[in-house]
Amino acid sequence: MIFKDRHEAGQQLARELSKYKNKKDVIVLGIPRGGVEVAFNIAKTLKVPLSIVVTKKIGHPFESEFAIGAVSPGGHYSINKQYQAEAGEGYIKNTIKELTKEINRRYKEYTNEKLPKLKNKIVILVDDGLATGFTMLSAVEYVQSQNPKKIIVAIPVAAQDSFEKVKAAANEVVCLQIPVFFAAVGGFYQNFMQLEDEEVKYYLKEGKKYC
Repeated sequence: MIFKDRHEAGQQLARELSKYKNKKDVIVLGIPRGGVEVAFNIAKTLKVPLSIVVTKKIGHPFESEFAIGAVSPGGHYSINKQYQAEAGEGYIKNTIKELTKEINRRYKEYTNEKLPKLKNKIVILVDDGLATGFTMLSAVEYVQSQNPKKIIVAIPVAAQDSFEKVKAAANEVVCLQIPVFFAAVGGFYQNFMQLEDEEVKYYLKEGKKYC
């Protein structure tokens, strides 16, 4: 299955999540940037609040573009144990500290609001796909620390091993497809243009109209 764009993917996920429509204790959290576009379409259809959970990838010390983990608000993180010793405790600790500052800065830039209250909420965590899964795992860990009622991960497409990891961490995973051959998330979209920060702000502002 190839999605036309993130809007279509979000609309299809919304149909799978229809039982949560108009529920007062539900909130949709998109992972910037691409996940926010998918999340917007879910929140709009379900008529529930939309917000974000900002995460940042931890790059390998010798190859920054190669992600070995991810950080979410409050310094919560997930790490690929295969590279943990190689990266070193000091590098990981310092990187988490710096990325946590960047996460706080991004929240102010995107919303200029405090982090949403998640206690006793049904939280629907959304991204445009799962490749390594570290970003989503880090987001799940953060949400768990806020004592929600339930964590649902909603993604259009996922690599098999990443799906299994996230399934073990969340209460429920809604995934439209788990292909046998998975190279990159973008390969499952006709239009996979990168979102700009201004577009993220637009979706968050528009999302307030529908809940």
